[in-house]
Amino acid sequence: MIKIVFVCHGNICRSPMAEFVMRSLANEAGRGGEFEIASAAVSREETGNDIYPPAKRKLTEKGIPFTRRSASQITLADYQYYDYVVCMDRSNLRYLERIIGDDTCHKVSLLMEWTGVLRDVADPWYTGDFEIAYQDILNGCKAMLEQI
Repeated sequence: MIKIVFVCHGNICRSPMAEFVMRSLANEAGRGGEFEIASAAVSREETGNDIYPPAKRKLTEKGIPFTRRSASQITLADYQYYDYVVCMDRSNLRYLERIIGDDTCHKVSLLMEWTGVLRDVADPWYTGDFEIAYQDILNGCKAMLEQI
């Protein structure tokens, strides 16, 4: 079983979108049973909150199934458990390092790195543009699924 956790700041927009997009892509490819996919935050400020409503609307618009969930912060135990810890932006990497220390197991990456482009996933919390964030996430998840 390949275990992936997607990470963003609050775990209410980008990382849960990535969790459900990746799950959907894996299922469509007939590979759903190969993966355990989750998401988490580097902060505690949204702990317990569900996916942000505009993110839910975007997933619904794109036909991506999702379920109610509660935002949670990533832990050192999560780092040890998951095979891949995939961050949405460089800020997430910095906060993650404070939680897990050095990435001695070489599990941590940026989602867009999987596409061959070293840049952040657009943050709709600040831009309000969930379509751009969705496209980044979709491209990153497709590339990741092809390479794993």
